[in-house]
Amino acid sequence: MAAYTTCEPPGLRASVLFVALLLALSALALGASGAGASSGVFQVRRKFLRHGGGRENHLAALREHDGRRHHGRLLAAVDLPLGGSGLATETGLYFTRIGIGTPAKGYYVQVDTGSDLLWVNCVSCVGCPHKSTLGIKLTMYDPSGSKSASPVTCDQEFCVATFLQSCPNSSPCQYSITYGDGSSTAGFFVTDSLQYEQASGDGQTTLANASVTFGCGAKLGGDLGSSNLALDGILGFGQSNSSVLSQLAAAGKVRKMFAHCLDTVNGGGIFAIGDVVQPKVKTTPLVPNMPHYNVNLKEIDVGGATLQLPTNTFDLGNSKGTIIDSGTTLAYFPEEVYNAIKSAVFDKHQDISFRHSQDFLCFQYSGSVDDGFPVITFHFEGGLSLSVSPHDYLFQNGVTNNLYCLVLCEPYKLQILS
Repeated sequence: MAAYTTCEPPGLRASVLFVALLLALSALALGASGAGASSGVFQVRRKFLRHGGGRENHLAALREHDGRRHHGRLLAAVDLPLGGSGLATETGLYFTRIGIGTPAKGYYVQVDTGSDLLWVNCVSCVGCPHKSTLGIKLTMYDPSGSKSASPVTCDQEFCVATFLQSCPNSSPCQYSITYGDGSSTAGFFVTDSLQYEQASGDGQTTLANASVTFGCGAKLGGDLGSSNLALDGILGFGQSNSSVLSQLAAAGKVRKMFAHCLDTVNGGGIFAIGDVVQPKVKTTPLVPNMPHYNVNLKEIDVGGATLQLPTNTFDLGNSKGTIIDSGTTLAYFPEEVYNAIKSAVFDKHQDISFRHSQDFLCFQYSGSVDDGFPVITFHFEGGLSLSVSPHDYLFQNGVTNNLYCLVLCEPYKLQILS
C-alpha cells in the first residue's frame, strides 16, 4: 500500500502554518505498490536562503513563489545525501546533484515531488543561465559528449505514451512545460545513463547507474532563466510513468517509493529511493487515485487540546487530503483552520498587540517563545503524528530581536512541504 512515513526516534520537528516551511521531519517516506530490487540516495540542499535583516523580504518572496506556483540517515536502495546548515541560517526548496552520461558529469537539479519530468539545460539552450547566486557551477548537458546518449524519436514507446499524439516517426520527441509560476522549459527527449549511489547492504553505498529518459532543455522562460538561485534543471518525482522514480521502478532497479530525512538543526539529510530498511518508520496511507501525493490529516492539537473542527474540514472534493509537495515552500490551511490555530496559539496572550508588515502579522515578545507558546501537533491517518515547536512556526524579525512574525497565508487547502 502506498504510504507516507516518518522515522522515530529522533523526535519530529517542523515549520508549518504561519511561517515559511514544513521542514525538519526526522524522516518522511512516500511509496506506491510495485516490486523492485534495491534502493538509492540523492544529496539535497535548500534553494532559498534567508539571512539577517532580509528575512521579512525573504519570506514574502517565498509566499509569492507559492502563490504563483499552485499548479539523520535513511538506508534505502538509492540514497541522496542532503546539504544545508539548518533553519537558523537558510530555508527553502531542495536541490541535489546527479550524474548523467558516460563519462558522467554532475548536474544540480531541484527535487520536486509536485512534477513528473527530469530535465536539464542543454548546450544549445536559449535563455538558460550560465551562473547562479547559489554559489554552484552550472553545467550544460551535451548529448554528443556522452557515449551512452541516444535521441528519443516520435515513434518510440516513451514519446507515444507520454504525449498520446502522433508526429513523424523520425522526428525528435519534443516536450514543453509551463509551471504554475509562469516559468517554462522546452526541448527534446534523450535517453542516457543516470548515476546514483546504491545501498550495498552493510550500511555503505556504491555507485550504480540506470538508463533513463529525460528532457534536454533548449529554451527557458520566466524565473527559470534568471541567475538568481539558478539550477541546471528539475528532478520530478511525481507519480506518472515518465518520472525517474517510475522509470527506475519499471526497470526493476528500485521499489516505487521514496523517503527523506531532514535536519534543520544541524543541516543536511537524505533523499532515498526504494525500501527504507533503517530506521524503523511509521506510516500513513496515500489517498488513492490522486494526481499528487495526498495524505489524510485527521486532527490538530494545540498545546495538547484538540481543535474542534467540522468533520469534513479536510475533505476538499476532488482534491482530497493534504498535498505533499517539495516544490512548494509555504504551508496553507483552510481559513477556518488557520483562524482556529491562531486563536489557540495566542489564547494565553490576549494582551499582545499585532501589527501588519507586508504579508506578515508581527508582535513584540521578549521571552522564550518555546516557553511562552504551545506545541502544535498534526495527526494523520494510521496514527502518524507531527509535532511543531513554537520556534518553528514563529520567526524573529532580523532587525529587532524581540519582534516575531507569522506568515498570513491566504485561505487555501493545507499544503505541507515534504
